[in-house]
Amino acid sequence: MESEYWKELQQTKDVDAVLVSSPANIRYLSGFAGTESYLYLSGNRKVILTDSRYTLQAGKESGGLEVRTISGRRGYGELLRELLKEDGAERLGFEDGSMLYGTVRKLQEEGGLPEKGWIPLGEALSRLRMKKSKEEIERIARAEQIGDEAFSYILGELTPGVTELGIAAGLEYYMRTHGGEDKSFDTIAAFGLHSAMPHAVPTEKKLEAGELVTLDFGCKYRGYCSDMTRTVVLGKAGDKQREIYRIVLEAQQAALFGLRAGITGAEADRMARKVIERAGYGEYFGHGLGHSVGLEIHERPALSSRDETILEPGMTVTVEPGIYVPGVGGVRIEDLVVITKTGCRNLTFSPKELIVL
Repeated sequence: MESEYWKELQQTKDVDAVLVSSPANIRYLSGFAGTESYLYLSGNRKVILTDSRYTLQAGKESGGLEVRTISGRRGYGELLRELLKEDGAERLGFEDGSMLYGTVRKLQEEGGLPEKGWIPLGEALSRLRMKKSKEEIERIARAEQIGDEAFSYILGELTPGVTELGIAAGLEYYMRTHGGEDKSFDTIAAFGLHSAMPHAVPTEKKLEAGELVTLDFGCKYRGYCSDMTRTVVLGKAGDKQREIYRIVLEAQQAALFGLRAGITGAEADRMARKVIERAGYGEYFGHGLGHSVGLEIHERPALSSRDETILEPGMTVTVEPGIYVPGVGGVRIEDLVVITKTGCRNLTFSPKELIVL
């Protein structure tokens, strides 16, 4: 851990050591991408706590950090007790947002550790990941590029009779066979009236002429996520579909034009929301404008009316206004951008004019 941040953590949380449980924070702080493991931090060392499935992986990915492995006789609680005793640590910070109460109690009981001295950290560790480094942005950009390529591919598959499940699978297959390690989240492929559900789950519904098609998808590249949404129409687009699409695109363009370091997430959200409200569709835009993306698909800060976080250069956020009208359908257009001092840099290059197939 960076010495300056460790000093700040000691001052603000008054801890002697920290137990990291969030997979994203473990990977960020150590490089280790395994699951069901912990990372122990103190002022002068990092130790990965894992089981025999990950011993070799942990040593390799972490660049040679100390690795301690549980066994039939020693569980995580015992390993933690040993480390705390070696460091003379009494106040242990833990990620209360990612650890279940039952897990905390098990560690305490297993290691014979007192309940007193466990200090909740809140979002203190996750805040470290809000601003991305050059290398992180490069990985996110590559993941987004794979998504752009997948969108170009899937347009050729959108023909009458294909199912939402089939199109979702096609997107995921393309991304996995072109460099994506995994999907960033459950792919959304919504046809017709289903597109009025912002987080529609793909079904066996078949695509018909005249229907809107909303595709929301992304992949992971070297641990980092991408996220994009495009909405197209199969066959002739109706007047209402074109109207909604035009308004959503105007709202997104307004936000992209105004995004920059120094404004809050709430101010960014307002830039797009007022366009949709003035057009009379305010009640049909129920979610926030966007969210940060990194090792996790939803990170802080958010572009929403409730987030007063000041945007800083290096933050990566989605810009995804939408209008969802029951009985008509929905339109969402989503790009992934990097905040800069004077604006934002768009990492998404798929066309945004209404595509009629």
